[in-house]
Amino acid sequence: MNWYRWDKHDLLVNFLVQPKASQNKFVTLQNDAYKVNITAPPVDGKANKHLINFIAKAFGVKKANVQIVSGMHSRRKIVRIQNPRLLALPVLCRVRNAHPT
Repeated sequence: MNWYRWDKHDLLVNFLVQPKASQNKFVTLQNDAYKVNITAPPVDGKANKHLINFIAKAFGVKKANVQIVSGMHSRRKIVRIQNPRLLALPVLCRVRNAHPT
C-alpha cells in the first residue's frame, strides 16, 4: 500500500506520528507513511485526540470526519479523512492529482 489511497470521497493516509514534538506540523514522507509531529504526549489518548484535531483543521473537516482506522496504540496509524475540503500542504503536492473525478 502507498502512503495514501482514496476510498470514494474519503482519503486514507498512513501517518508516522512523533508525539511530544516542539510544534504541530507535517514533516516529510518516510517510506510508506507521512511523518507528522504533534505536541501532545502519548498518554491517556491525548496524542490521538490531538492528531485528530490537527488533521481535521489541516484538511478543512470536522473532527467527527477524521477517524483513526488502525494504530490506536502505535506511532504508525491509518487515518480516514471523510470528504476532505482542503488538501493539506505539503501532502497537497502528492495527493492533488490522485483524487478520483
